[in-house]
Amino acid sequence: MKTAYLEAKTMKATFQQLKTTFGGELTISMNEHILKIDSDFGKGVIKGVPLKEGISFLEFDMIFYSDLVLSINTPDKNPIYFTYCSKGELGHSFGSNGAKRTLESFQTGILTSRKAEENILYFNKNQKLKTTLITVQTVGDDSDSLKTKLRETFFKDSVGDNFVYIGSHNLKISEKIDQLNAIKQEGLVRSLLVQGLVHVILALEIQQHSDDSENGNQKTGSLTVSEMETIKEVSRFVNDNSDSQITITQLYAQFGLSPSKLQEGFKLMHGHTVTEYIREVRIEKAESLLKNTDMNISEVVYTIGLTSRSYFSKIFKEKYNCSPKDYKFAQRDMAMSA
Repeated sequence: MKTAYLEAKTMKATFQQLKTTFGGELTISMNEHILKIDSDFGKGVIKGVPLKEGISFLEFDMIFYSDLVLSINTPDKNPIYFTYCSKGELGHSFGSNGAKRTLESFQTGILTSRKAEENILYFNKNQKLKTTLITVQTVGDDSDSLKTKLRETFFKDSVGDNFVYIGSHNLKISEKIDQLNAIKQEGLVRSLLVQGLVHVILALEIQQHSDDSENGNQKTGSLTVSEMETIKEVSRFVNDNSDSQITITQLYAQFGLSPSKLQEGFKLMHGHTVTEYIREVRIEKAESLLKNTDMNISEVVYTIGLTSRSYFSKIFKEKYNCSPKDYKFAQRDMAMSA
């Protein structure tokens, strides 16, 4: 087992420590830090970005070649950690002798030490791990600030004890993290998109805690972790093949999930049934085609896998409050005025 330490107070210093410990190539652009590692410690990428109001985002997408203990110690800041495990398992304890807890894939955790103890993270040998850590500093007296409201929420009882919440599995957070990693833009646009999605992920984690508190910390219904992984695969398949005539029968035959499991998973991840999600993907693709190509409406309808232009117009207007024809004209007028 190997041990590494993080005691830095800034993102820049944190990544310098990580680079010193793990090696690798560090790049920094628009405050986004990316450390690519291929060393005796392991292989993968660690990303991080500091945000406003004392918030920072750290992501590990790694395989470590030995069991690893990472000690995070910032006693003067006493932050709240919002953790999410997208793949693999992540262990945690307060101090090296504290009780160890484990976050499974798709599970959330909120952790903070009122005693300012070090946070110990445990990474398993030769396991593909993808986990995010959103840190919110609690130091500050601004009564209207996010950090103050979070401190009031998670420090309001048992002042002398640590706060630990291991929550329900949540596929929506995994979807947002996938969107975060799929950002292709660069510069200021990328920075704004990253910050926006990190705030959405933080909001979803806080909402998950609230929902679990109200519902007795319920888990993910009847879905197993393996089935949730399959739901992500089905979602990717739908996105890549939305122009085909996809049916529920085809999906459960191809991916080995029953119709009820498929529907439950899509509700958890997307807030839609499978049919509704396929329609959403097609409409969003149609909007992009109307905006960025010279296709006429009939060509767009055919391209996204529909056959009825009237049905397409109906569902397009329901989503965008505008007919496809008016939307296409608006794009043309904007291009002419530009």
